[in-house]
Amino acid sequence: MINRELLILTGMSGAGRSTVAHALEDIGWHVVDNLPPALLPELAVEMEKTETSLAVVVDVRGGLFFDALSSALIALGKADIKFRLLFLDASDQALVQRFESTRRPHPLQADGRIVDGIARERTKLEELRSQADVVIDTSNLNVHQLEKRTAEIFAAGMAKALQINVLSFGYKYGIPVDADLVLDCRFIPNPHWVPELRPLSGLDDAVFSHVLATEGVAEFVKSYVDVVERMIPGYLQEGKKYVTIAIGCTGGKHRSVSVAREIANQLNRDHNDYAVSAHATHRDVGRE
Repeated sequence: MINRELLILTGMSGAGRSTVAHALEDIGWHVVDNLPPALLPELAVEMEKTETSLAVVVDVRGGLFFDALSSALIALGKADIKFRLLFLDASDQALVQRFESTRRPHPLQADGRIVDGIARERTKLEELRSQADVVIDTSNLNVHQLEKRTAEIFAAGMAKALQINVLSFGYKYGIPVDADLVLDCRFIPNPHWVPELRPLSGLDDAVFSHVLATEGVAEFVKSYVDVVERMIPGYLQEGKKYVTIAIGCTGGKHRSVSVAREIANQLNRDHNDYAVSAHATHRDVGRE
């Protein structure tokens, strides 16, 4: 059977759609930019005649055309055409900085400020974001990191596997907006109060071993992995192929990093009935 996919790429202006589009092209996808949504069903039918996965970029630059996107997605569903919806997001602060650095106005800014345009766009895209199969928060990703994340999720040959990003973070910097599941590790004693461990992070074996050796932690991690593994067949059955598990502690330096590493390690073991590719990433290490 030919392994091809249809991906609808949308999201906030300034969140990195061009970067993701180029990264998809680099891994063999055919990308159509700023297509009027009404043409989506027709294009999807043509794609069925090819062996190429297709990504369609649709955003508010399309004006009234963009407003037809919801109807187009309903039409795809009625025609039993499978697709995934990728939504790129970023914090208001990150988006403002990007528009200011390029000296370009926001598409919905009109005579107001950049933040006014961002607010209008968030309201316009709220329902669409809630329907997304994959949400990527690009606030703290540079171009190369976003390209890598795109390749990890959408590289050819991974269509039948569930990709799991185990993302450590610090609560004091905010919960990741692209998290599907959130786990709080602040109940674990903090290595910050151990003088020899304070300057280190969970990437160092001394901290990793200390956290995992804390009473009850190894059992807690195992039980959480068991819960996630019970969810994986359901995710795959529903067509979800990428999951972000956010693991949080106060600063995102010691406990969450260690637990994220261990959860990723355990999820990467062999499974008889499905394929899993899990990796740990660490949003806030080095941020202090």
